[in-house]
Amino acid sequence: MIATGTIGGADLALILACVSAVIWLYLALFRGRFWLANQRLSTEHSQLDTWPDVAIVIPARNEHGVIKPTLKSLQNQDYPGYLSIIVVDDNSEDGTVDDIKHSRDTKTELLQGRAVPAGWTGKLWALQQGIDEIFLRKRLPTFFLFSDADIIHPKESVRQLVLHAEESALELVSLMVRLSCRSKWEIILLPAFVFFFQKLYPFPWINNPSCKTAGAAGGCILIRTATLLQAGGLEKIKNQVIDDCALAKLIKPHGLIWVGLTQKVISHRPYASLKEIWNMVIRTAFNQLHHSACLLALSCIGMILTYVIPPAIFVVGAISLNFLLLAIGGVAWAIMILCYAPTLRLYTRRPLEALLLPIAALMYTLMTIDSAQRFWRHKDPTWKGRANQIGGARNP
Repeated sequence: MIATGTIGGADLALILACVSAVIWLYLALFRGRFWLANQRLSTEHSQLDTWPDVAIVIPARNEHGVIKPTLKSLQNQDYPGYLSIIVVDDNSEDGTVDDIKHSRDTKTELLQGRAVPAGWTGKLWALQQGIDEIFLRKRLPTFFLFSDADIIHPKESVRQLVLHAEESALELVSLMVRLSCRSKWEIILLPAFVFFFQKLYPFPWINNPSCKTAGAAGGCILIRTATLLQAGGLEKIKNQVIDDCALAKLIKPHGLIWVGLTQKVISHRPYASLKEIWNMVIRTAFNQLHHSACLLALSCIGMILTYVIPPAIFVVGAISLNFLLLAIGGVAWAIMILCYAPTLRLYTRRPLEALLLPIAALMYTLMTIDSAQRFWRHKDPTWKGRANQIGGARNP
């Protein structure tokens, strides 16, 4: 608890309270109002004169028990144009291939992926193989849809994505899919994950052509084929672990991009334990900080100031009857709760669960520290049974 009553206590507490309040005023008013969570696809049923061809590429590694519903949802699309599906098995070690074979229809093709070459990440190499296979055909699609193997799409999903891209002249359309939110740790951590992602990459800024901010959500990305080729293809970002944002950054100089939220396109991958979420986060957390100890320290300090200090100052003010601390801490905490509320509504969670955000922030801070120490100790995290490496070599 923060000490009060001395120049080193009360004054420090007041400074921390003011800094936290200023941070939340900035986040609420001057960061694209990301917290409104209002970037959504239109649900209108407009029609195009001609619906362009779409090729769906699904990279799949160790997706046994997960990929069947994904394939069924894509095979049942009501898309008026030509639609093909290619699933690239990324050297799975479980029953993924059997699941794909049992779920195939006339529009679905299974491609057995080759070993990951030096310089490529596994997912991007799988996507590239799918693209190469499509390019061997005479019918080149206008769009590629990159979908993760755990994503269930409503029947209108592809149609709405293409419609939005065509009507708004977009080169890339991406959706932050609705994550599973059933278990205790999912409830605490996953809505917070979406909130933090929006804070880091404000969607209104991404969708603004005059703003340089670029980002995307890798679970669902529709991209115009000609623009992907013009930008140099996936080879330009082949070693990027955070591949979705790298792709958006590659494409934005060539045209408009758009990213939004959805309640209908969902991930049905469960995270039943803290360990599963932890392993998912540590794979990329320190990479996001460019493996910088300085950025790690600043990030940890920033997370504490932003999410932990407001409730701590409020409690200190209440216990010590310091009404100035109580007021400033209460204002900062109230802004935090109000900013988090739209994301909780997106996940149909109770407003009271906004009180869990400081806990989530602490957990993600610890995950980031763990990601860093693993990098420094040359102890690469594993993901889907494979070390988090690039083409068999440790990340630089």
